[in-house]
Amino acid sequence: MDVAVWNETVANLTLMALGSSAPEILLSVLGTVQDLEAIPSALGPATIVGSAAFNLLVISGLSIIAVGDKPKAIANVGVFAITSVFSLWAYIWMYLVLMEFSKDEIESWEAWLTFAFFVILIALSFSADKIGTFFE
Repeated sequence: MDVAVWNETVANLTLMALGSSAPEILLSVLGTVQDLEAIPSALGPATIVGSAAFNLLVISGLSIIAVGDKPKAIANVGVFAITSVFSLWAYIWMYLVLMEFSKDEIESWEAWLTFAFFVILIALSFSADKIGTFFE
């Protein structure tokens, strides 16, 4: 008998995201840490945003095509709705942080709040997954 060690929703939102974005994040951090006094290169953030767009559009599209003519359905609409809202909020939040709150720089409160949004996303998605499982 197989015993689930990880919740699938939490694994998809954490391990999958970290695995697909770790190289870009590491390059961005290394580029910044090498010379803290210099103006950071635009390559790091541009690479991260480009990778996220690629993952969202190309990988999602190829995954749908790969399934073929089989009917496609969302397994848990609650989790899908939460991740959709947070995905939209992420782009709005990025605009607010970079263009409105502290133009052209990131303050520590913005970084911590961004991390808090990620924790809230995981908690809400996990809760929606458990509630959805409970009603099945």
